[in-house]
Amino acid sequence: MRRKDHGNTGLEDLGDGRFALNADLTFETVTSMLDESERMFAAHEQISVDMSGVRQADSAGLALLIEWLSRARNAGRRIEYANIPAQIAAVARISEVEALLTGDSERG
Repeated sequence: MRRKDHGNTGLEDLGDGRFALNADLTFETVTSMLDESERMFAAHEQISVDMSGVRQADSAGLALLIEWLSRARNAGRRIEYANIPAQIAAVARISEVEALLTGDSERG
């Protein structure tokens, strides 16, 4: 499997719309991550992001995931997340947006 590292963002292209995130998701990192991901996600209709490599996360990380969802929907794409960090899941639960991240809001 060929991995492509795209700059310092920590977002790796694993092929076929699959990406691995190996970085912090904090106020200091999410802006560059958003900019880089826009280009990386553009060629894919279905996007999957594995976040098992995220070391630190804060509410800015949650904002990034919600922004990715919004942009994907606006472009007619689907995005899903695997291994959401506990810090982000906790903030999402408190903010009552957890269903957005897990896809539960689309079921039923």
